[in-house]
Amino acid sequence: MTGGEGAGASRDDPGRPLADRMRPRSLDSFVGQRHLLGEGRSLRRAIDACRLHSMVFWGPPGSGKTTLARIIAGQCHARFATLSAVASGVRDIRGAVSDAREALQGRGERTVLFVDEAHRFNKAQQDAFLPHIEDGTVIFMGATTENPSFELNNALLSRVRVYVLKPLDPSDIRVLIDRALSDPNQGLGAQGLEMAPALRDRISQAADGDARRACNLLEIASDLATESGNGRRLIGEDVVAEVARHDVSRFDKGGDIFYEQISALHKSVRGSDPDAALYWVCRMLDGGCDPAYIARRVTRIASEDIGNADPRALRLALDAWETWERLGTPEGELAIAQAVIFLACAAKSNAVYRAFGSAMDDARGSGSLPVPMHLRNAPTRLMREMDYAKGYRYAHDERDALAAGEHYFPEELGDRRYYEPAPRGLEKQIQEKLAWIRERNRAAPAG
Repeated sequence: MTGGEGAGASRDDPGRPLADRMRPRSLDSFVGQRHLLGEGRSLRRAIDACRLHSMVFWGPPGSGKTTLARIIAGQCHARFATLSAVASGVRDIRGAVSDAREALQGRGERTVLFVDEAHRFNKAQQDAFLPHIEDGTVIFMGATTENPSFELNNALLSRVRVYVLKPLDPSDIRVLIDRALSDPNQGLGAQGLEMAPALRDRISQAADGDARRACNLLEIASDLATESGNGRRLIGEDVVAEVARHDVSRFDKGGDIFYEQISALHKSVRGSDPDAALYWVCRMLDGGCDPAYIARRVTRIASEDIGNADPRALRLALDAWETWERLGTPEGELAIAQAVIFLACAAKSNAVYRAFGSAMDDARGSGSLPVPMHLRNAPTRLMREMDYAKGYRYAHDERDALAAGEHYFPEELGDRRYYEPAPRGLEKQIQEKLAWIRERNRAAPAG
């Protein structure tokens, strides 16, 4: 835990990372998040009027969560204290609350208690904040990269307002890079660095919306700069290429971004857009997603969204999965891409998916209904004497191999209709066949 400090505490130490030294210290110098901080926005109005309330900032790394909390505390003349959920427990929470109560009662000073990685606190630890948020001892400001709906309990969520922060635009990051290169005190301005505008843009893109990453890349590039004469040092094309080469796209292998991209892939295939589907596959692979996971999801899509409209889809998905298992990365990934493109172009039907769900609902809700006697097997004399299989009609002995009028459901359920083929692809023919079968059954004599 870091104890209470003024929000404007010095960060001028040149030994500190550039990202920390360059933190904006006022709303005027804060970049990005205009949907929250633009003129007239509710959060901006609350800050300008110093109407502090407990809140949670939900956004990706480097989007300004910690910086914004510091600025709010400083602008509203509040004491700033921090806790990290990675290293803190209930005892630390109690200590922070005790300090906040002493500051409020002794000096009339409010405390902004900033909780980093708030999603890592368990339910009991989250509950420890509740009474102190309610009585105003602390103004709770949490930061999380995970969806608060899943990671924070309802009691805490009901006492805070959630603000969603977005990844920074490259133009916003470019502002930060220009600042860092020109600022002689907190930034790199005293080093006499030269860097072409196009290379600054390249670092902005490589940062992938993360201001901290941008500063880290720039700081590494400054260390690799070469002498260019007249006391100047050049950050050239080769340096930027080396620094940006190690960049990894944002993909958190289990968090929100993971599921957002999987969802985008699934919906692109369902929407018959092979180009978008291929893009999302490549985004995930480039970000480090396990190809086996993608193959598994593609196989699921083949049944859920294509089904019997084109049964080849399921076989191709399985073949792609097996091909990847045999060839590995990167050769096997091409087979996955082939399957994704085929699935996106195939006729679509969720008839099997819907039929399975409806049948499962009946199976779970109808209890242990007995199998009708005529459908039971009768391998022994005793079973035959008990009328097992009595009256069963062997379909292959019937005209058109159809025992018209036969019933196959438990008597208590009557007849059910789950599967309604779509009028597309092979299912159009299945639809016609079922219509013929159902008409024959309807016309069959009773009994």
